[in-house]
Amino acid sequence: MLGLEDYVRQSGFDPALLELVKLRASQINGCAYCLDMHTKDARARGESEQRLYAVVVWRETPFFSERERAALAWTEAVTQLSHQHVPDQVYELARQHFSEKELVDLTLAIVAINGWNRLAISFRKVPGTYQPKRQSGGTPLLAAMPGVPSEWELLRKENRHDSIEASL
Repeated sequence: MLGLEDYVRQSGFDPALLELVKLRASQINGCAYCLDMHTKDARARGESEQRLYAVVVWRETPFFSERERAALAWTEAVTQLSHQHVPDQVYELARQHFSEKELVDLTLAIVAINGWNRLAISFRKVPGTYQPKRQSGGTPLLAAMPGVPSEWELLRKENRHDSIEASL
């Protein structure tokens, strides 16, 4: 998981779009901890409240670009594979807006957040305590930036989560 997260962070994929993807997957999976974390990270990155509130109903709003819509549709399809395979229409839409490498990177980001959601939910991570890191000048450092603790490192800091590492 850490290797996958590190790859996604260093892939060059748009960090603001990654936060929207992480929010949408976390909404679908019902992960309160990850919703709290990625809402705060997106807000710290400058995302508007209006767009944050509208991620769950992105199809019904004019607030998202065609590229963002393609990423959100791809996120939903990949996250909900147990309901149906990724529809051809969603794949074609994603390919219109993303290069092959970008689509692979986006998919790996979706796989990663789905994994983090499952860890946070399974080990009952309580939302509300996460705060984006800040540089000495007060500028937020975001979870998507190299050197900032990953979701895994944040989970490990809690008492029950050290046992995850021992079982791997």
